[in-house]
Amino acid sequence: MIEYRIDRRSGVATYLQIVQQTKQALRLGLLEPGDKLPTAREVVAATAINPNTVLKAYRELEREGLAEGRRGLGTFVRGTLGRGSADSALRAELAAWADRAHAGGLDKDDVTALFTSVVEERFEERPKHAKHAKGTKGTKGTKGTKDITRTERIKGDHA
Repeated sequence: MIEYRIDRRSGVATYLQIVQQTKQALRLGLLEPGDKLPTAREVVAATAINPNTVLKAYRELEREGLAEGRRGLGTFVRGTLGRGSADSALRAELAAWADRAHAGGLDKDDVTALFTSVVEERFEERPKHAKHAKGTKGTKGTKGTKDITRTERIKGDHA
């Protein structure tokens, strides 16, 4: 069963932290369809948050089709996310990388920033600047149409 951890200093609404942690557990395969989520009473006892906050998070998960409440029985996982697994080879590689980063002197925030920047770079749908796109050409100091970013086109259209 999942145990929620609430970070009151994160700036993220408490109910959203529950939603995010549930989604992460689904992506990692720690929760699967049919699994029971902790009751609101159990979450309140473990985290000292308002029961309505837990219920709001569970309603959001239901709205997204990831959970369903069963009267008198509790809230159960209904859907799943991702294809990851908590014991996959990729996770082991990432854990080894994190260990090396920590041994190299990086703290948690450094590692998070580095990982996030690489993920954003590798998974972005289209480049932020057209000059980084594959197949674009241009020379320094000149801008062909392929080198103009969307923002520059908009500014140019209204100038």
